[in-house]
Amino acid sequence: MATVPSLNPAVLEAREKLQQGRQRLREQHERGSPGIQVCAGLTELYDEIILDLYHAALAELGADAPLESSLALVAHSGYGRREVAPYSDVDLMLLCAAGSESQVAPLAQLLTQFVFDTGLQLGLTTRTARQAWDLAFRDTHILTSLVESRLLTGEETLFQRFMEGFRRRAQRRHRSSILAISQARREEQQQWGSTVYLLKPNVKRSRGGLRDIQLVRWLGFVRYGQPSPEQLMRQGHISREDRERLHEASEFLLRLRNELHFHAGKSQDHLDRSEQVRIAELLDYPQDEHLLSIEHFMRDYFQHTSQVRYIATHFQASTRTDNRLRKLFALILRRNIADGFWMGPVHIGARPEMLPTLCTDLGEVLRLMELANRFNRRIDHLTWTTIRDSMAAQPVAPLTEDVATHFLDLLSRTARLGNILRRLHELRVLERIIPAITHARGLLQFNEYHKYTVDEHSLRAVEIATDFSLAKGTLGEAYRSFQHKRLLHLALLMHDLGKGYSEDHSEVGRRIVLETVEHFPLSDWEKETLEFLVHKHLLMSHTAFRKNANDPSTIVEFAAQVGSPDVLQALYVLTCADLAAVGPDVLNDWKSDLLAEFYLRTRQQLTGEKESFQSVEWAIRKREQILQLARREANQPWWERIVKATPNDLLASQSSPDLFADLRHLSRLTEGEPSLWSRYVPERNAVQYIVGAHESSMGGMFHRLTGVLSNHRNQILAAEIHRLDDGIVLDRFFVQDMDYSAIPPASRRRQVEEAMQQAISNPEQEIPAFKSLWQPSPGPRAHDFNPLPTRVSADNVTAEKYTILTIFAYDRMGLLLLITGTLYELELEVHLAKIATHLDQVVDVFYVTDRQGEKIEQEDRLKLIRETVKQAILESDSPTA
Repeated sequence: MATVPSLNPAVLEAREKLQQGRQRLREQHERGSPGIQVCAGLTELYDEIILDLYHAALAELGADAPLESSLALVAHSGYGRREVAPYSDVDLMLLCAAGSESQVAPLAQLLTQFVFDTGLQLGLTTRTARQAWDLAFRDTHILTSLVESRLLTGEETLFQRFMEGFRRRAQRRHRSSILAISQARREEQQQWGSTVYLLKPNVKRSRGGLRDIQLVRWLGFVRYGQPSPEQLMRQGHISREDRERLHEASEFLLRLRNELHFHAGKSQDHLDRSEQVRIAELLDYPQDEHLLSIEHFMRDYFQHTSQVRYIATHFQASTRTDNRLRKLFALILRRNIADGFWMGPVHIGARPEMLPTLCTDLGEVLRLMELANRFNRRIDHLTWTTIRDSMAAQPVAPLTEDVATHFLDLLSRTARLGNILRRLHELRVLERIIPAITHARGLLQFNEYHKYTVDEHSLRAVEIATDFSLAKGTLGEAYRSFQHKRLLHLALLMHDLGKGYSEDHSEVGRRIVLETVEHFPLSDWEKETLEFLVHKHLLMSHTAFRKNANDPSTIVEFAAQVGSPDVLQALYVLTCADLAAVGPDVLNDWKSDLLAEFYLRTRQQLTGEKESFQSVEWAIRKREQILQLARREANQPWWERIVKATPNDLLASQSSPDLFADLRHLSRLTEGEPSLWSRYVPERNAVQYIVGAHESSMGGMFHRLTGVLSNHRNQILAAEIHRLDDGIVLDRFFVQDMDYSAIPPASRRRQVEEAMQQAISNPEQEIPAFKSLWQPSPGPRAHDFNPLPTRVSADNVTAEKYTILTIFAYDRMGLLLLITGTLYELELEVHLAKIATHLDQVVDVFYVTDRQGEKIEQEDRLKLIRETVKQAILESDSPTA
């Protein structure tokens, strides 16, 4: 019988020490001990354990004194910096003399085994000083890790020679090292978030987090030979105020990270929504009529991280330009411009006598911002911090006409507008011009689709809109040709400022506009248009995505609400910018194309222009293409009749070859024998299941087919029902198969097709129950924080033959099956369905009639339908459902 090897007594002792030490430090943390102290305590605990294991390994190997005298055990990275978190990795280097690597290898292997057996995650390397130097300047990660080197035990002279040589080499290579470190940080930000104002940040890696504090240390080392912010302050490279802000932010973030680790029982740096709620309550953040405790907590978080972001960015820039020769040239080349300002090769700033004026005169601040933008200069640090601190300390004063006019002039431009607005926001000037921005600063959005806070989303919307000036196609042309850009940019800046209140944010936003425009020199038309754009900023996306955008009555109704081509143009650009600013890839090609098509159709209605898109001539050409493809098919009269009767929305929905293939299936239908086929649609990243049948065999089938698709783990993205000539029905379902991250194989599609065929062929068979296999992530959901009402509306005006039911609810798996089942039980026939998930809500639109094909005209019947569907949704969403 094999014997199980016993653990070294030092390992067993280390395990016990680690468990007890973590528990002791957790209790110390829960008593409110500063994060820096807890990290220091963890570092001391790890030091003691590592040293015990190191000496135990030496003893077990019987290492001689000469080996010990040629070794240094070095901690680096966060462990070397004494900022180790409760479940962080332990990074070590065995620094050895040249030629002793082979002797050190057994020690490294045994020490690694001991540390892992103890329960710590270890990164251990064995290197000579020259090997470490060479690797550091080839690998930025190694470079920044070794900046934080700290001797644990061993030959001190060897370690000192290594650090002195490392420091000399880093400073000699400071230009390339600064570029490499900066590039590595940019790449990390692209992965973890390039803005401070993320709704679910990573406290270590997102912008403004602990990594940016570390960035100051790394750049300080390679540029000045000193990573400590305290020493950098004493040497005059950062101000005392910035040193204090870094210290405060470090304490806040370290304590927060400790809490995340202790609570998770593992390494955890992601501050998701459920953790935000828990920690806000744990730290006793208040809740008032304006803000929840979580919002107060996250505002503190954003306040710290935004300051870290600015300090790190400024310090990073200064390390690239800060040398005596450049400072001398900057002073020589500095010249006075305008009244009270100076400009150098890199910076622009205020002369000393002008600084007090900048603290109170918004007009002068805007003038400085305009000059900085015109000459592409950074505002110097003293000027920047003077403005920022004074704006934060002073109460908001009434806006003067001169300042309002100057601000509107800035908004009328495109070049670098986003950069100007960001600077004004960081300086807290923007909220003095539009007071409602104060409430929006760092304001959370409680849904799963938005990635940024309200203020960040609004600024990004303006930036994205100005980027449309370079875009090709309909969107770029619409932005470039719009004559009232200051109005459009102001609407984008204000469109979501009504969020964070109990009332609908569009209604609150409308009131904010009415209060704000009183201080701006705008014409009556501009004021009315701004009010409309903010109040109805969701109108175009809701109409295009929720209703039949190919139905002329939809276009007419939308055009009547918009009123003029100018307002339509602004609303179109605003809608696209708003969607794109929600997060990456939200404005995908499909949505962009749909909005462009909808815009062009509505513009044609408003102007009487004969657009080539979907004109009569376009439809004729499309039909001719299909008939040309069908020229060799039998029963040509049938083809001519069916193609002529094909509605324009079906013609527009897919290519001529695909539509010909679908009609070819229909040409082979026999009475009572439906046909079913599928294809993958790359532009939607979805599978399209198509059912063709005679209408007489499809009664109630929409609900049954929905059940089959849901039962086979298909998420329905869109569904359409088309009634063609000769009583033929064409149903199309666009789905994403949740069992496959890539394209589902043909065998899977056949499986689903067979199940759908079975449901059609056996209408009396019970619909399979929905398998609730998709479980929501644990923790609070969007409507737990900001409950929006489930709504069911009925429209008997828009469509001539149908009653339109529009259903608004929070998205969840199985919802569509629930709704269609309820409609079926209400004896309604679904003739057209538009299924879409838009941002944080699912919006299902159904064109229905009764079983006799008549609209639902009776008001009491409509009321019953609305209440029944709404109650079914609410009951399904209750905790006991």
